[in-house]
Amino acid sequence: MDAKTSSADLSGEAGSEVEAQGARRTRVSGIDRALQVIDYLYETGAPTGAYAIAKAVKAPLSTVYVIIDDLVEKNMLARNADGSIWLGARLYHYGLAYARSLDFMSVATHEMHDLCRQAGETVQVCGRDGDYMLVLAMADGPSHYQVASRVGTRVPLNWTASGRLLVGHLAEAERIELFKRCARTSPTGRAEIDARTLSDSAGKAFEERLSIQVAESDYAVACIASPVCDRSGECVATISIVLPEQKVVSDGNHYTEHVRASAQRIEKLMGWRNH
Repeated sequence: MDAKTSSADLSGEAGSEVEAQGARRTRVSGIDRALQVIDYLYETGAPTGAYAIAKAVKAPLSTVYVIIDDLVEKNMLARNADGSIWLGARLYHYGLAYARSLDFMSVATHEMHDLCRQAGETVQVCGRDGDYMLVLAMADGPSHYQVASRVGTRVPLNWTASGRLLVGHLAEAERIELFKRCARTSPTGRAEIDARTLSDSAGKAFEERLSIQVAESDYAVACIASPVCDRSGECVATISIVLPEQKVVSDGNHYTEHVRASAQRIEKLMGWRNH
């Protein structure tokens, strides 16, 4: 009798464990689907409809509708008047809380605003997001000159001065393979796409702590960037001045000195100037 009871108990416990594992798998799958929806919106950078989302993440439309409704209810997503879906206010608040927790972003943002005042031009702090450069922070200059790449913009690494610096510390073979995979033709047609040439220019720019691009991603727009390197000497971010291309031609040295000094100050304040 005891053996039977024990066997039944064990069977019940085993069944409960299987059910619990199944429930956990279901929850993880739901979380994965929700992240796929959010990631797709983030990557496309524009509101879109449920059908396009379902097609992109390869999920049943009915499943995507349920996920979207749930995320909209929780303010993780927002539904526009035309029915399109976009990122919600709750994600913005999470992002702000995360940014406040990062000492680096605090230091870099402070330096970014100082450089903006010194140079009188728009300044950006950029990082790497896989095969792309990502604008992490931005201070608008006092002029009416408008910069297309705002915070959150992702641009192919080969289009920008910062993009090259962000991979300049990598081994040559690794840089070449990376650019073979991710180099894209820019809207102006002036961005280099040859992997070996890009690798050479990235390595040289990193050694010189300076990268300059003129009208490669946008017409009449130039960028002067310097790397911010951690204790191991890897480029974790860049700080750059974005300005009209004629200013680089007429007075480039003035800006290069400022941007190099700003990158070095960030490293010093972070305790990274031992590389």
